[in-house]
Amino acid sequence: MKNFGKRPAPGKKKIDTFTTDKEDTLLTFLLAKLPNKSRTMVKAVLKGKQIFVEGKPVTQFDHPLRSGQHVEVRWDPTAAHKPGQELKIIHEDEDLVVIDKPSGLLTVATDKEKRKTAYAMLSDYVKTQDPANKIFIIHRLDRETSGLLLFAKNEKIKHQIQETWETTIAERTYIAVVEGQVEPPEGTITSWLKESSALIVYSHQSSQLGKKAITHYKKIRDNGTFSLLKLNLETGRKHQIRVHMQDIKHPIIGDDKYGASQNPLRRMGLHAQVLAFTHPKTGKLCRFETAIPGKFLRLFTAGKTP
Repeated sequence: MKNFGKRPAPGKKKIDTFTTDKEDTLLTFLLAKLPNKSRTMVKAVLKGKQIFVEGKPVTQFDHPLRSGQHVEVRWDPTAAHKPGQELKIIHEDEDLVVIDKPSGLLTVATDKEKRKTAYAMLSDYVKTQDPANKIFIIHRLDRETSGLLLFAKNEKIKHQIQETWETTIAERTYIAVVEGQVEPPEGTITSWLKESSALIVYSHQSSQLGKKAITHYKKIRDNGTFSLLKLNLETGRKHQIRVHMQDIKHPIIGDDKYGASQNPLRRMGLHAQVLAFTHPKTGKLCRFETAIPGKFLRLFTAGKTP
């Protein structure tokens, strides 16, 4: 397992960040913003792939800049290509990357957040091996959901997996902490999901009103206030687990969008624990599993706080 992106030790500033306020060229901009650094030093940092524009390494001294762009100077060459937030690579081969995404990190950019995303961090990472390398999104996890996330290194593999998703993906297992004591302790939830113009997903019992979604659940633990569930997805619809937990009157803790009233972990209690799939190139079954987050388990351990 690779673990990259740890922050520098306190007191050691290794990154300078600037925002452009007009059109300029990169070297001219840097020399103006770094008056105490020599032209030779700035050019050396450029050559060392330690200058990032909008999260991407740039080495051309005459790279054009637009107003409002973010420019980073990563002074430590050993950390120059590491994202600013810890990210774990569980598996990497010439076609695929599997990561363990932390809660709070977006999968891809939004109108409000374009830089601090799993996609941007992985894109920077693969470009350190070859500037021509790219990363492609296969599926997504919500910002507050942690766990296993799959990316492709080429567009052909991305489309191949997406177009054969139901047969390629062998297992998707999640762990959730939900409000209340779930009874019966195991079961299957089936409904048809449809998203509103306000981006809220609703559950219906009519096949005419959305896409079919099937979730299997099993209670692992409960403490009278919360239940710890293992959930297996037979389908992979947007917000499927969140909506289905709301349907059975046991919303996921921290998920106020779908009915939660409690947030003891200060995050949503959902984690993508297992991902298994048939490798599109080798045909072999690949299975990856992460531990249940310790914060989840501590809710069910007497005398301890999360």
